[in-house]
Amino acid sequence: MNRRDYIVRDAHPSEFGEIGALMVKVYSQLNGFPKQNEQPNYYKMLTNIGSLTENPGTKLLVAVSSDGKIGGGVVYFGDMKYYGSGGTATEERNASGFRLLAVDPSARGKGIGKLLTEACIQKAKEENQYQIVIHSTKAMQVAWKMYENMGFKRSEDLDFMQGELPVFGFRLLLK
Repeated sequence: MNRRDYIVRDAHPSEFGEIGALMVKVYSQLNGFPKQNEQPNYYKMLTNIGSLTENPGTKLLVAVSSDGKIGGGVVYFGDMKYYGSGGTATEERNASGFRLLAVDPSARGKGIGKLLTEACIQKAKEENQYQIVIHSTKAMQVAWKMYENMGFKRSEDLDFMQGELPVFGFRLLLK
């Protein structure tokens, strides 16, 4: 199965629990990323990922295979005031963002992360946004490289600390 065997769509509420469990699994396995006991509120947010969709313009997107298996998910924010990160990102105007991209370990290497990222970029373009803002960490080197290859540029003005964890900002200009 490869990327062409997946579609990206809004997650159904019945899938929120499975997506939250996937995100906890993926983030807790990142080498160098804080563990659940170090940042319990972060992992609680991941577990309850579907609740973010209660905010206007916020979507939980999911990549689903032709046989109905969830390969990954991401949260898209059409309004940065709901983005929920530290630093200045929530003050960005004419911008969309996405966070919390996770790909099931069994589906890695198939382009699902890129597929989810492209879906977020497309949504931002459809909403006539000027830019899309994201964050990454040193523990997320595969994603970091993918974002840079897709044209995202480091934006130090968006950097912040999440507890002891440095978080690095990126933006992609759409206009």
